[in-house]
Amino acid sequence: MRATVIMAVALVVISCKHRIKEAEELDLDQTPAQVVDNMFVVQTDKGRMQMRTEAPVMERYQNDTLEWELFPKGFVVYAYDEEGRLETRIEADKARHTKPTKSTNGNPEVWAAYGNVVVKNLIREETMETDTLYWDRDKEKIYTDCYVRLISPQGMMQGYGMESDQRARNSVLFRAFNNYGLVEQDTTKITIDTVNFIGPLQKK
Repeated sequence: MRATVIMAVALVVISCKHRIKEAEELDLDQTPAQVVDNMFVVQTDKGRMQMRTEAPVMERYQNDTLEWELFPKGFVVYAYDEEGRLETRIEADKARHTKPTKSTNGNPEVWAAYGNVVVKNLIREETMETDTLYWDRDKEKIYTDCYVRLISPQGMMQGYGMESDQRARNSVLFRAFNNYGLVEQDTTKITIDTVNFIGPLQKK
């Protein structure tokens, strides 16, 4: 009987030591504190819809100085104008939202979208495509230093770097390429002037 008790205690001690070792090896910075599936967030002001965010998965992390959220399977953001109409749609393969904890000051809140970022202003019928896009929430603007292609009913432009208000109403393209393109009305076909066009052509 005594030998059985001693053996049982030994097994418990060994099991606990194994679990303690696993806990010590666990990197909490790489382990989400919260995981949300099928995230759906709505932002309103006095009952009026301002923004809607949807994501298949949201992972929240935290350490002593930072809190951040990852969207490893992408997200879609919908923004509405002052009259409640859906105006802007932003979609990306991945995204990250970082903000400092209350114990630290001075670091800004950062939203970043990565991979096949597409921004559409549905009212102006304009589309912007890039690889990385940042959102400054305080200044209410979006921007990037990456390659950008802007397509509108009036034509197409491309370059490196862009800045706009957060609803993509007034996009300013930096370091534009010497190019020229016309979008045929009511179609998705783009006619490229290959004499003046410099840069990658559209995939067919």
